Parts: sequence; C-alpha cells; structure tokens
Amino acid sequence: MPVATRPELEAAAETVYAHMPATPQHRWPLLARRTGCEVWVKHENHTPIGAFKVRGGLNFMTRLKADRPDCPGVITATRGNHGQSVALAAAKVGLASTLLVPHGNNPEKNDAMEAFGGTLIVHGHDFQEAREHAGELAAEKGLHMIPPFHPWLMEGVGSYSLEFLSAVPDLDAVYVPIGMGSGICGMISARDALGLTTDVIGVVAENAPAYALSFDAGACVATNSADTVADGLACRIPDPDAFEIIKAGAARIVTVGEDEMAAAMVHYFADTHNLAEGAGAAPLAALMKERGAMAGKRVGLVLNGGNADRQLFGRVLAENGAN
Repeated sequence: MPVATRPELEAAAETVYAHMPATPQHRWPLLARRTGCEVWVKHENHTPIGAFKVRGGLNFMTRLKADRPDCPGVITATRGNHGQSVALAAAKVGLASTLLVPHGNNPEKNDAMEAFGGTLIVHGHDFQEAREHAGELAAEKGLHMIPPFHPWLMEGVGSYSLEFLSAVPDLDAVYVPIGMGSGICGMISARDALGLTTDVIGVVAENAPAYALSFDAGACVATNSADTVADGLACRIPDPDAFEIIKAGAARIVTVGEDEMAAAMVHYFADTHNLAEGAGAAPLAALMKERGAMAGKRVGLVLNGGNADRQLFGRVLAENGAN
C-alpha cells in the first residue's frame, strides 16, 4: 500500500475540519529541561474524543456514506479511542455502529463509546479475539466491517501530521506511538508529502512488541500476548500494509516499558498539566530513553490521547509521585 499523497491528506483534512478545528502544538520549556532538547508536543488529546482517532473515523464514515448510501451500519473492534471515533462519526452521517471490546476494557472509554451512540459488545480476552468475533458478526448481520488499518483511516489521522509538520517544519525527529499503524503511517505520508527529512521514530510497548519485532526481522511477526497499560499499543498481530509503510519510512522503533510509560504520564502532568494515557505518554518515554542521543535537537512528540481512566491515573500518580 502506498503512503497517502498531499492531495489525499488535504482532502481528508477538509473533511475533518467540517467537524472540529485543528489541534495545537506547543513548545514546553519544562519538558525541554527534562529531556535536554527542544520539545514540541502535538496535542491530539484536545480533540472531541480526547484522541487522534476521531480524524480517521470522520474521514472513513464520510467516504463510506458517499460510496454506500444504503449501508445498514458498521461494526469494528476497539480498545476505546477507535471505537469512540467510529461511534461519533457514524452518528454524524446517520449510521448505526456496533463496537466489540475485550473483557476488562477501560470502563470510561466504554461509557464514552455508548454515550456517542455506539452499541457495545464485550467479547474475548484481548483486541485480537474481539476483532475476530466482530468479523463473524459482520458476516452474520450484514454490517460493514471497519478494519483497524485502512487508507481512509490513515488519510484522516494523517491530517494531524500535516498540521504538525507544516507548523514546525524543521524538526529533527518526531516520536509516534504505534497501535495498528494509522498514526505513524499518516506521519510518514505527511513527512514525504511536504518533502521534509524529519526522522519518524515509532514507539511500542515492551509488552506488545509486535511491530518492533517485525521491523527488526523485516517481516511481520506476531506475538502471543499484548498485555500493557497502554491499551492503544496493545497489538499482537501487525497489519501487513501498515508494516510495509513503516518498514520503508520509519527511522527506527523504540520499545518502552510499563514503568517508563507510567513515569512519562506523570512527567506530562507535572510539566504541562496535560493528562496523557499510556499510549500518549509512550513517545515521551522513548525520548527520555534516548535523551543522550537526542540532546540539543528539535524533537516532536505526538500526545495521541488523554483517555486514562481515573483508577489507573490515580495509581500511576501514587506510584510515581516523586518523578
């Protein structure tokens, strides 16, 4: 699958802007002091669902409704942010949405998905089991199955990268979390479309290292589990199309531990007073891990979501209060 072109990204951005404004990017001096480099943060935690995924949902649903005006409804699997995006965007274009989540999913994300109009079904131990059951239900009920990676999703979420790299075009590097790949593939697309040389660095959880293992092996590598506090990174089977774009366009992939992401959540709160969920904090954790090599450089971080539930965030603050 090719990267998204500039006209495709710009068209998707216009679709997104019909429903929400561009998000800000800020330079934070306390993060600079902490990391030893100039740090710019793209605040995708400031969208209508508190995460970047809304952009992909808006673009996907708008395109689907135009292509299939008789579509009876959509179904997808999610850990929360993708599901909120689908529910909100489906409601805007007049489609019903069914959302499959695994047992033990973030209860506040579950509540939000239902509040946006989605029908929630709990099934399976993890995202992959929920995804497989969603496919079965799609065939059974005649619903349109939304995959976790698709060109329309990549183009939609790529609009944040177009904003970021247009506003701060001389970044040496940008750290992007990897779930199923739409965010980093959108960033690679925007970097290439703008003719920039910024290094795009992917970030995964050590407990969900499928994309890092795949990047090192040069081919897709699945894992048996993806048990991480960062539910947005909880992938155990990479998408082949996303992987090909990542393999060709990313500089490297950094793995970060659970404690490192927890510490980064607290750093964000202390230094910027922004709430970051685990996946949103992962890029800062990766920069902290590589701060020696990145000293003095101009670095971008994607804070892709702030939807940490209260119980989790309270525990993280209690356990990392001295950070």
